[in-house]
Amino acid sequence: MKFDMDYIAHHNRLTLMNSYYKIAIAMGLMIITLILNNLYFDVIIFALMLILIVGVARISFKSYLKFISIPAVFTIITCVFLLFFFGTGNIVWDSHFYGIAIRQDAVDLAIYTFFRIFACFSCLGFLGLTTPIAEVLHSLEVIKVPKIVIEIALLMYNTIFIFLNEIDIMKKAQETRLGYNGYKTSFKSVAMLGSNIFLRSMDKAESLQHSLDSRGYNGEIPMYKPQNRSDD
Repeated sequence: MKFDMDYIAHHNRLTLMNSYYKIAIAMGLMIITLILNNLYFDVIIFALMLILIVGVARISFKSYLKFISIPAVFTIITCVFLLFFFGTGNIVWDSHFYGIAIRQDAVDLAIYTFFRIFACFSCLGFLGLTTPIAEVLHSLEVIKVPKIVIEIALLMYNTIFIFLNEIDIMKKAQETRLGYNGYKTSFKSVAMLGSNIFLRSMDKAESLQHSLDSRGYNGEIPMYKPQNRSDD
């Protein structure tokens, strides 16, 4: 099943919950996490958000894993970099190769960084997976966030999913031509995918600008105002 974040945000048990409460919970806990600088609190927040997303909102664990897969890759790469190139304490493991070693304070830093990133990202995941983007942007507009920030967020949100769809289409086209049959062919296909998606992104950006101009874009995008549920 293809991951569709917008569909999940509209179809979960917390969709009808007041968006201001969800924003307050997500942003409040994320700020507290950043301020407290405590590993145990980071783990608690990560676990709490997992319970809210999977247990309360009833979003499938598979969908949650798909959501965190991309940031997880970058987080792991960052932590590996911290392990090998930071730290001045006792050596835990020595490669005996150009002085590359893992030190105890580097291990502590990598573990702390991993859980801090995931604690903060899980807060954003709770908001993104349980709240439709229209309600999030409307709430930001109500609390007087600058319109330029909201418009950039809206365009980035739409563009990200356009690019993901393009990547999916191009990847499937490569797979039908045995583009991932073997390591050498796979690396070549990934390189071609990366270069082509850059060119496609430029075309999509130009098409998006033409679409906005054809609809009378004057520098300000009207924001959708969700219906007041108390009237239902």
